[in-house]
Amino acid sequence: MSKSISIYILTGFLMIAISYSNAFPGTIQFTKHNLSVTGPGSNKAASEDEICIFCHVPHGGRTDIPFLWNHKAQTTTYTPYTSSTLHVTPGQPTGASRQCLSCHDGTIALGGLVSRPDEVLFAGGIRFMPPGDSNLGTDLSDDHPVSFVYDTSLALANGELEWPSTLPPKIKLDKDNMLQCTACHNPHNDTFKKFLVVSNQYSGLCTACHSRTGWTTSSHSVSSAQWNSQGTDPWPDTDYSTVAENGCSNCHTSHLAGSKERLLHYAFEEDNCLVCHNGNVASQNIEIQFTKQYKHPVQDYTNKHDAAESFVSGTVPKHVECVDCHNPHQADNSPSPGPPLISGANKGVSGIDSNGQEVTGVQNLYSICFKCHGDNNVISSFPITRQIGQLNTRLEFNPGNPSFHPVQSVGRNTDVPSLLPGLSENSIISCTDCHNNDETTGPKGPHGSSFKYLLQKKYNTDDYTTESPSEYDLCYKCHSRSSLLSDQSGFPHKRHLMSRAPCSACHDPHGISSSQGNSTNNTHLINFDIAIVQTSMHGSRYFKDLGKFKGQCSLRCHNRNHNGWSYDEFTRHRN
Repeated sequence: MSKSISIYILTGFLMIAISYSNAFPGTIQFTKHNLSVTGPGSNKAASEDEICIFCHVPHGGRTDIPFLWNHKAQTTTYTPYTSSTLHVTPGQPTGASRQCLSCHDGTIALGGLVSRPDEVLFAGGIRFMPPGDSNLGTDLSDDHPVSFVYDTSLALANGELEWPSTLPPKIKLDKDNMLQCTACHNPHNDTFKKFLVVSNQYSGLCTACHSRTGWTTSSHSVSSAQWNSQGTDPWPDTDYSTVAENGCSNCHTSHLAGSKERLLHYAFEEDNCLVCHNGNVASQNIEIQFTKQYKHPVQDYTNKHDAAESFVSGTVPKHVECVDCHNPHQADNSPSPGPPLISGANKGVSGIDSNGQEVTGVQNLYSICFKCHGDNNVISSFPITRQIGQLNTRLEFNPGNPSFHPVQSVGRNTDVPSLLPGLSENSIISCTDCHNNDETTGPKGPHGSSFKYLLQKKYNTDDYTTESPSEYDLCYKCHSRSSLLSDQSGFPHKRHLMSRAPCSACHDPHGISSSQGNSTNNTHLINFDIAIVQTSMHGSRYFKDLGKFKGQCSLRCHNRNHNGWSYDEFTRHRN
């Protein structure tokens, strides 16, 4: 076939394409990619009436990239996307992606064509892509990665990508199996807005490649919640009205992301959650909980959380973010089957088990707490100076301890007469039974509280506290006040409480590690507050357990010795 015949055929194809676009409104003539004088967008030529010429030319086009490209070449070096969870290393854009960027990086004049000696003039004196969503710039680290090989090896390494062979027909890789801009965008057809190849309603485009564990049943995938028109619209760049319809777009954006890694809308991690969880979309206002005096201070940390961080490495910087406790791809509204098991709100979260080993999807709620309050403890000072000091809650709740509150397993004490109905010596509790929202209504969980230590109820640890139901409201949530004040257990609790000694003077609510205490001196959560209780002048021992409801104390409390007194002796002398 001669060269002239080839040119005629190619020209015919271009003419057919133009005729096709005239007949069907979903094609390029009626989109912003029609940069001719007839184009519907604000960026268009002053007088040029040819449509295809801004990208293609029948002959004399560039030879370094395909499709008879007519736009001048850029000499830009780009900054590609990077992430700690990325299993490829994108380099400089190639192929179709580089073609798209010849306009969309803003460095080459829109009218700079290979086939024209002079730049085509644009209306209003515009030369380059104006600032805005269409101008990606040369820093692509805030954009979805492109120009990388998407093959079965990548899908296998990632674990949450679809096999390339299962991609829908409209999502095409290039001849080198690389994912380019054209995998998601069809530059000739804007039927689905933003030139998407398929609709992204209900995350249809995102989930064609991304198969996140638990996503299809998660709240963010199925919720019919809508923006209530109060405050900031969380989805200003979409036409969808519900959480489910927006899907991935609730939190992520493919281009010009506020937070580069993982392409989140906002630079401050918590803002990606609180834009909806402030009563604006979600039914519960979590944001207001963080205004309380005591809270998990998510606003205090920025760019310290990393989805790939390991809490057994010892190198995780101190921080707390919403995603440390919640996995937005898996969270749902299912209730907990009972302590210590998690509820749906904590599905898919990483944690530390009772042995100090990392788990990717915790089953027990305490494992989430152990990430920051266990071996990798973010707290460096003791709230109470005790006879035995311990900040590692994983060790404090260990079932091998001489005593512990039953968070990991059933407690050691087989006779606790003060327990309220519904509780028994075989009960297990969760961390959130004590650390929780102090309001009876509103969102559950330790987001914020008016009480110190993020407690659900008041728990006064000050010396000389006058006993009342309110001062020890947290203790009385599980333990009968009347039982304790009647000394039903055989121990003179009433005398101690009426002497204005707080519960915390004697009891350590978490537990006493077996590496520090023993069953002789530290049963019944005995671990004295040495700011209140000191060693007696006549003894070196604090407490000795002599059996059920029997023991000895060698203490000095409020400048009074109780050297070697048994419970019975204390009862006789308490007046």
